[in-house]
Amino acid sequence: MPAHARADAPADVSTDAAAGVPADVLAILGPTASGKSALGMEVAGQIPVEVVACDSLQVYSGMDIGTGKPTPADRAAVPHHLVDVALPTESFHAARWAALADAAIAGIAARGRTPLVIGGTGLYLRALAGGLFEAPPPDPVIRQRHRDEAARVGVEALHARLAAIDPTAAAQIQPRDLVRVSRALEVHEQTGVPISELYRRGASAPSAPRPRIRALVLDPPQSELRARIGARVDQMMAAGFLEETRRLRAAYGAGARPLHAALGYRQLGEHLDGRLTLDEAVAATKAATVGYARRQRTWFRKHPPGAWRVASAPAVADVVRWWQAGPEDAAAAAITGARGEAAR
Repeated sequence: MPAHARADAPADVSTDAAAGVPADVLAILGPTASGKSALGMEVAGQIPVEVVACDSLQVYSGMDIGTGKPTPADRAAVPHHLVDVALPTESFHAARWAALADAAIAGIAARGRTPLVIGGTGLYLRALAGGLFEAPPPDPVIRQRHRDEAARVGVEALHARLAAIDPTAAAQIQPRDLVRVSRALEVHEQTGVPISELYRRGASAPSAPRPRIRALVLDPPQSELRARIGARVDQMMAAGFLEETRRLRAAYGAGARPLHAALGYRQLGEHLDGRLTLDEAVAATKAATVGYARRQRTWFRKHPPGAWRVASAPAVADVVRWWQAGPEDAAAAAITGARGEAAR
């Protein structure tokens, strides 16, 4: 019996892991503030799971309030992986996340439990689902040119150029994330091919067996998502988001990439630097987060193929029945999405 067939058959899961067969993975995906974590904890009350966070910011220690990181109580109740695995000064990318996720998933399966991936970082999901491809090596001349241009006209101008070249990649990268914007532009300059097309081509190349992922995608209406985001930012502010930002900037420097580019941390940093009032920073955080959620919704409406998509979180009993029943067509249910770029 396959690992996904029944939640009460842990021996089958560990046997698959021991035999080198990729574990079946349950994934709850969607844009920020769509209710993924809450639903995941409900599922954890019904199925023996361990959570693998698919979030490009929750990997950083200390960035807790602003990333919506699982609470200490949730982490005590259910093991969470890939949370607090890097410092804000470290370079962290999809290749590193996928390697750590592979190891975490194998360990969870070997313990007879279900790996539950929760998050909204599409690039990381690509890397997990499809493996990695070898992209051109970095070019320091191109990267310096991009840094110089960003200093003159702003990172957003480079992001707009990327959107014209490769709208798929641009939709997955925040407009002020210079590192990732520069890399996508760099690859296009080196190859003449959009990086998203290289991801797609890489999906058909031979690779090691990948986890079999069955995904539930939460896709609330935009108006509902906007209200959720506003309430969430207000809750973060009440919980001490400004103080957290001040503490992280003091510890790691205002120029640390996650603090400089991440939603909320950047806007509150501008307030701390005297460029925005606190009300302006909060409003800017809400607006930027709504924009990011809109791009996430666009991506998740196409990826992963074969996902169960819902406008609101289903009853946990329905999720459990769906998971235990298994896919009608295992090949169609598995994510065969594009492969992520190897680390650079």
